[in-house]
Amino acid sequence: MDCVPALDEPLKKVLGPATAKVMAEHLGLHTVGDLLHHYPRRYEERGQLTHLADLPMDEHVTVVAQVADARLHTFASSRAPRGKGQRLEVTITDGSGRLQLVFFGAGVHKPHKELLPGTRAMFAGKVSVFNRRLQLAHPAYELLRGDAEGTVETWAGALIPIYPATAKLESWKIGKALQTVLPSAQEAADPLPESLREGRGLVPLPEALLKIHRPHTKADIEEARARLKWDEAFVLQVALARRRYADAQLPAVPRRPRPDGILAAFDDRLPFTLTEGQRKVSEEIFADLATDHPMHRLLQGEVGSGKTMVALRAMLAVVDAGGQAAMLAPTEVLAQQHHRSVTEMMGDLAQGGMLGGAENATKVVLLTGSMGAAARRQALLDLATGEAGIVIGTHALIEDKVQFHDLGLVVVDEQHRFGVEQRDALRGKGKQPPHLLVMTATPIPRTVAMTVFGDLETSVLDQLPAGRSPIVSHVVPAADKPHFLARAWERVREEVEKGHQAYVVCPRIGDEEDGAKAKKKSPEDEAEKRPPLAVLDTAEQLARGPLAGLRVEALHGRMHPDDKDAVMRRFAAGEVDVLVATTVIEVGVNVPNATVMVIMDADRFGVSQLHQLRGRVGRGSAPGLCLLVSEMPEASAARQRLNAVASTLDGFELSRIDLEQRREGDVLGQAQSGTRSSLRMLAVIDDEGVIAEAREEATGIVAADPELERLPALRTALDALLDEEREQYLEKG
Repeated sequence: MDCVPALDEPLKKVLGPATAKVMAEHLGLHTVGDLLHHYPRRYEERGQLTHLADLPMDEHVTVVAQVADARLHTFASSRAPRGKGQRLEVTITDGSGRLQLVFFGAGVHKPHKELLPGTRAMFAGKVSVFNRRLQLAHPAYELLRGDAEGTVETWAGALIPIYPATAKLESWKIGKALQTVLPSAQEAADPLPESLREGRGLVPLPEALLKIHRPHTKADIEEARARLKWDEAFVLQVALARRRYADAQLPAVPRRPRPDGILAAFDDRLPFTLTEGQRKVSEEIFADLATDHPMHRLLQGEVGSGKTMVALRAMLAVVDAGGQAAMLAPTEVLAQQHHRSVTEMMGDLAQGGMLGGAENATKVVLLTGSMGAAARRQALLDLATGEAGIVIGTHALIEDKVQFHDLGLVVVDEQHRFGVEQRDALRGKGKQPPHLLVMTATPIPRTVAMTVFGDLETSVLDQLPAGRSPIVSHVVPAADKPHFLARAWERVREEVEKGHQAYVVCPRIGDEEDGAKAKKKSPEDEAEKRPPLAVLDTAEQLARGPLAGLRVEALHGRMHPDDKDAVMRRFAAGEVDVLVATTVIEVGVNVPNATVMVIMDADRFGVSQLHQLRGRVGRGSAPGLCLLVSEMPEASAARQRLNAVASTLDGFELSRIDLEQRREGDVLGQAQSGTRSSLRMLAVIDDEGVIAEAREEATGIVAADPELERLPALRTALDALLDEEREQYLEKG
């Protein structure tokens, strides 16, 4: 069945080229159907005002409020040296809070005439901070006059939809565009099978679209949301169910360890016993490896819960069965470290073909981009002949030149640092699809979304091995309480005096061409926004100031690999007291003697990144301390995020917080890039029940009709959701 032509109509034909261009470029809306599925974020009632107290920083918001006060000031500036500069400050209120609007220069005249005390209007703009107070600079606004035809009345009587908008296109303009295309909703093809829709008491799709954009009552909104959530959950679940079905048809070589092989020899020598969790998860993985279709498993484990040990045992099981295993690490530092720790753990079992190698030994090779030509040639030869059972490397493993003798298992460390295409390229190196194990310490939004959606089989390691210490985290409000920051540096000194070491993490390196690309901003523009703190400047300031006399060194991603490795080795050997670094230390760096971490400008990092970074301390027997330094005001969303990180060490809990704050990223498309989610109505965390039910329905439908031949409208919806790029993205997992 063809797509409904009315919904395929390009917006430029319906709305005019200028509006259509902004919608395409800024909101990703190209057709009438896209616009109909651009749902209101919330609704305003004319008699009720938004909570100004809850405004998020740095976001584009729309508020309905009343003007409390308006004052025109003159000032001198470079453009108006004789004191002729004009600034209009308007205070608006909604009963819950107050917000300042500010207009400059020629832009003051219209609002000065229109925004008189008592006037009610919708205001749209980006929330920023000036003089430690929230403000909107040059907001767009639309006056709400109760009697004026064409304002509130045409916006659905009492309920005004507020749309996700941009600086170029305010919510009320999107509302007017929707007014134009709404009649086309009647022609929307319904993807839900009729029996499912009626059985669950859901309204038809055209009715849901009308009610979501033009509700008369709150019940209309609820009905529409319930229906549209089901659409999203169900179509996505059908996509995932078809993929699971296809995966189950793929052949893979079963890999079973030998009772007297390298895995048994490795286990016999372990100087400690595995935790209950490690044993249980290993059994799940061994069961998957023994099947004749590819394993597709996510290993979720707290930082330091022993994921590497579980992954190594899985790799040894595959070597036992005559195959090879590849471990993919996101950075050279991490690949080298994994290689060192794996060869140390294996001892003479890693010396296959060498004098002194154990009877069952294999070779463990390292492959990174910066290796010398001779070492690289030898590593490639060992892989091609099967001499090396285990290879650990960066994306250098994916290059065309790399050939495996028999690739049986791919282990991906820290999945969110690795593109889907890269994982896919490595999986393509097996004669048959290899088994796949993905490890992550904090499931980032897409992983959690996919986990909730049940696409990956999930194993969880939630016990810390014996001897690991807890980490205490505190937020250091540097702007509100500067003496707290001074105390943080004292704490670092105290730890070093006890013989321990410290990390200081900064968001930026500091050797960039500062200012080269900086846009010219007027002095009024975001006066207080400074660039993030840099490693090179901070290391120098600390060595001269609060940490004078300590051995302070810097580490960042643009250093030569040999220099990076040398710094890490000196730090690991205890020859450096304080390592000032970028996030290159985020994953896998293991220095048990490091007990304290200070994260500067912590609000510039994501929740999962902060959790990862914090996991670098407390890896020995001494307790860990993590100090999150921020200048953001206490009421800001960024500070709430930091408080959440400080309050729990549970990675799953943090990923839920991350997910609730950031939404899912695009579960199917360019995941984690912060792009518009393909889930417009469904919230993964809140709607787990809908998702589970939709999964059940979808699995049954796909089992009965894998090609969906009897459900053409569902097939059409699936094609729209999974354009070619997304279809491949799903294929690649």
